Amino acid sequence: MLIRTFFLCLLALVMTGAPAAAQNGKLVLYTSQPSQDAQQTIDAFRAKHPDVEISFVRDGTPRLMAKLRAEFQAGAPQADLLLIADSVTMESLKAEGRLLAHPSADVSVYPAGIHDPAKFWFATKLITTGIIYNTKAPFRPESWQDLLRPELRGQLVMPSPLNSGAALIHAATLTGSLPGGWDFYKQLKSNNALAGGANGDVLRQVAGGEKLVGMIVDFMPIREKAKGAPVEFVFPKEGVSAVSEPVAILANTKNEKAAKAFVDFLLSRDGQMLAARQGYLAAHPDVPVPAGFPDRKGIRLMPFDPARTLAEETRIRKTFADIFGQ
Repeated sequence: MLIRTFFLCLLALVMTGAPAAAQNGKLVLYTSQPSQDAQQTIDAFRAKHPDVEISFVRDGTPRLMAKLRAEFQAGAPQADLLLIADSVTMESLKAEGRLLAHPSADVSVYPAGIHDPAKFWFATKLITTGIIYNTKAPFRPESWQDLLRPELRGQLVMPSPLNSGAALIHAATLTGSLPGGWDFYKQLKSNNALAGGANGDVLRQVAGGEKLVGMIVDFMPIREKAKGAPVEFVFPKEGVSAVSEPVAILANTKNEKAAKAFVDFLLSRDGQMLAARQGYLAAHPDVPVPAGFPDRKGIRLMPFDPARTLAEETRIRKTFADIFGQ
């Protein structure tokens, strides 16, 4: 009878997946996500792994990296996980040996090239940069070249690669894809375009009518339009750049199993559906687009090489600064 009871209990454990699949302990997440989104992400993960305690530190990617590098220098890094804006920063950390690979992560449903081939970092979203315009603008811009039209002289604002990782990737993508490369930005300057600040500054100025058009990440104007702001967002016909808000595990983590479970959750359909509910274009190709976005077939992504951009990062920043006098 005792033997039978033992095997029945063992069978129950196998069928429920507990406690073998359960994770526990503590994790610290450094993230550039908005605080509300970060908390929702953590809550959704803990619904599946209630024994894992997660705290998070939220800031812009440049400030988070300054904090993390100071911790590296002191020999006391605090983060187990990074969920930040761009893959270029992840490539830098990977090259320094600061990241832990997750070879067993299941990325079979994702298109090739979206994640690090060596599985040190993984895309969680596709946050594109396109064109925002105020409904008082004289026309609807459909193309990047439309931003050079004389009607928009002095009316364009854009984030600077000196202040925004997404803007750095955007500049690298456009100059690598549009005819003439950096000539496009030189023509923008000649049309009295304003460069400075980050995406939030662009939204504020265009929504407030200080400027009529801008370059900006997609979710900001789409969310604000839904709230009644007089703005529209355009995916230009030539294509858009995209940051993938990658997630990675720090090599110094003290809870590798739980950290890998967190990455697995973000890559899972449930994790990707959460991203869509938060208003982001999920990286998972089968997850429906959020309200306000066109069909995926209508969003053309321009090619981008994070490793090459990392190698050219200093030159990109300097060239942009020289053009706009920053």
